[in-house]
Amino acid sequence: MDKVHIGVISHAHGHINTYCGQMQHYNDVELIATWDDNKDRGRENANKFGMEYRTSADAVLGDPNIDTVMIGIETNRHAEYAIVAAQAGKNILLQKPMATTLEDCDRIIEAVNTSGVKFSMAFQMRQDPVNRKIKELVDKDIVGNIAVVRRRHCIPVLLNPHFVTGASRWHLDPIANIGMYFDDAIHAADWFYWIFGRPVSVMAEIDNIVIDTAPDDNGVSIFRFETGMMGILFNGSTTAAGVNTTEIYGDEGTIIQDYGDAPSTSAPRPEDAVPLKYIRRGDNRWTEFKMDIPQGQGERIAGIPRPFINYIRGLSDERVSPEEGRVSVEMILGAYQSAQEGRRITF
Repeated sequence: MDKVHIGVISHAHGHINTYCGQMQHYNDVELIATWDDNKDRGRENANKFGMEYRTSADAVLGDPNIDTVMIGIETNRHAEYAIVAAQAGKNILLQKPMATTLEDCDRIIEAVNTSGVKFSMAFQMRQDPVNRKIKELVDKDIVGNIAVVRRRHCIPVLLNPHFVTGASRWHLDPIANIGMYFDDAIHAADWFYWIFGRPVSVMAEIDNIVIDTAPDDNGVSIFRFETGMMGILFNGSTTAAGVNTTEIYGDEGTIIQDYGDAPSTSAPRPEDAVPLKYIRRGDNRWTEFKMDIPQGQGERIAGIPRPFINYIRGLSDERVSPEEGRVSVEMILGAYQSAQEGRRITF
């Protein structure tokens, strides 16, 4: 395939617009048509990205000139459109989270595997060069037997009145999206799975602490892994600023990542800031990796389209499979169950 012909199913999730903004400059992509049940939003983005606005999803999914669709509709509607897209033979980029239930995840998996279409979840943390370097260091056992990993993935969106009252307010609907921890901690859950494998259990606290305009605003989960490692996932939607993103503590050393989430990316930092470093027992200094630090989360989100297009064109096998997408949903749903029932949940 020399050129990928793209259709869009909803711009409800704003990341879709970032993908379109990148793809409209690719020589191997043609953005053809979009549908959105919010007609004003759909027409606005069609004009912005040079696409045709169509008045039904079927008009996009049934178009033989479209071979690939990006689905950015509300999370609880993912399965409905992903299944129809797969049955129509369209390759799929599905915005995270995969779905709001494991049953819907399983329906998507079955549809994708039966149809044989190419499919990937949109998890930009796997494309972040610093995260890829962390995975390389862990795979090389740089810090030995790892006891504890703490990962923060925070955003200040609930401090933004437009997010709470504007077109993005569907994120606060417990039916459409469960909660803010579900919506955003899913990134860190996938990061844990990608680097350390599938956890065996979770204990969590998720609640409203600062505001009451969303189902929840902050949460902490402790995942246990087969090695015994504890993975601490902190996600907050009212975090104004911060620096440390990842701490990995092993018996041979420590890995530290800074400037890896929205508050730390946007906060002031020194010109000589270093995003990643490690130290081993006996070292007299840190080993530093002076990599570029994104100016905002938008730069990380913009890392999704190029690898996806390469995968669709057959130039790469890199993707996040539907089976992998299910794991992070199971992890965060388990965290909610633990918080609600006050007990450890096993997977």
